Amino acid sequence: MKKNIKLPASLLAIASLCSGTVAAQEFTQEQIDAIVAKAVDKALAERQAKLDTAVNKQADVINEPQSPAQSPDLAIPYGVKFTGYARYGAHFQSGDQKYVGVDGSYNGASAIGRLGNEGNGGEFQLSKAFKGDNGAIWDVNVMIDHWGDEVNLKKAYAGVTNILASNPDAYIWAGRDFHQRPQQGINDYFWMNHDGQGAGIKDFDLGGVKFDVAAVAAVESCSPEVMEDEANPSRITCTGGSGTGDKGNYALTSKIHGMKVGPLDLEIYANYGFDSKAVEDQERLKAWQGAFVLSHTGDNSVNKVIARYSDNADNSVYNKTDDLKTLYASFEGSYKFTPQAQVEYLLAFHDYDNSADQSENRKNYGAIVRPMYWWNDVHSTWLEAGYQRVDYDMGGDNHGWKLTLSQNISIAMGPEFRPMLRFYVTGGEVDNKRTARVQGSNDNTQLDSFNVGAMWEAWF
Repeated sequence: MKKNIKLPASLLAIASLCSGTVAAQEFTQEQIDAIVAKAVDKALAERQAKLDTAVNKQADVINEPQSPAQSPDLAIPYGVKFTGYARYGAHFQSGDQKYVGVDGSYNGASAIGRLGNEGNGGEFQLSKAFKGDNGAIWDVNVMIDHWGDEVNLKKAYAGVTNILASNPDAYIWAGRDFHQRPQQGINDYFWMNHDGQGAGIKDFDLGGVKFDVAAVAAVESCSPEVMEDEANPSRITCTGGSGTGDKGNYALTSKIHGMKVGPLDLEIYANYGFDSKAVEDQERLKAWQGAFVLSHTGDNSVNKVIARYSDNADNSVYNKTDDLKTLYASFEGSYKFTPQAQVEYLLAFHDYDNSADQSENRKNYGAIVRPMYWWNDVHSTWLEAGYQRVDYDMGGDNHGWKLTLSQNISIAMGPEFRPMLRFYVTGGEVDNKRTARVQGSNDNTQLDSFNVGAMWEAWF
């Protein structure tokens, strides 16, 4: 005779979710075992599906908190949403360079490799969403960042979706925002960047493809300077905080996305830059740039080709240089051999050609590879190797290499999972012989680096 067991209400609720409906409150031991096994299998399958989805995401995770109002069907979160990205830690320098960088490189703050080669800072955002009686979803977003001595206001904007009956997914926004800043993760490069304040529309449906368009202005701010002691010895940075008005440099930006070319995804960018009368007449310039991105996602891999051409500009049509033409092209991706063993990689080329001042014309060549192994869902070991050459048309070249070994503790298995605790050692060698030759220096041009560090990194 089979023994009958009466289940408590909480287990009955679980059973009903797993098996459909509950006809009675009496179950045999075999039925209980089957229900429990089915619940466990379902939970494990859902967890694995989430992990697989995350691992197969595109290689360059964008560290940009998203608006809470992304589609008309999205449920409004309760209260204020706190998101951001940050990294802080200690970095001990025992060699010639605190961060390994080749002089003359303009394609990434860590163009020779990002792992164990980046400074501290963060971006912290508060967002609040509202839903009107007419179904429109509004959101207000404010962000501050801390990448230097000052804390700056980077975002202060509002947007609305589900407001156009013919285009419910279209998102209309105005204010100050991160804008059109696609990023490559492994070399920390924004190959376009038009952060500023203005207005625009995103995800406007054009018969199956999406269209973004905006008019934005550079924010009145600091004085740009070339800083010799930062993450990249030639990185352009700013001193002083941002203002609240427009600087006088404007951009019209556009993007078409959601297109398919056979098995490939295609994105197309087109931007135009111009100046107002806030800029001195003799300094006013115009610039334009176009770019495309072709990407392919397979069962175990993600690969992407990026090509960008700019006239009178480099990665932003805000910042204009007369007679400058630049070309940037890269191939990047990731491959998953097993759930525990993966590799990320990048090949990049950057041609900087100024016909008015040929002394600074140069070509950048870069290669980065990062194999990664997870011992379990917490501990992993990463190794990153990078090489870069900056070949000047006049005066020779600068070149260097970097190697980083990092032991990590993370919340789950996969390179995109944060927060992460990272303990690393970085070695490298740079030879800036061209720079020394131009400056007339007799100093040793070879810079050796050996650095040890510990860092917390998270996006949330």
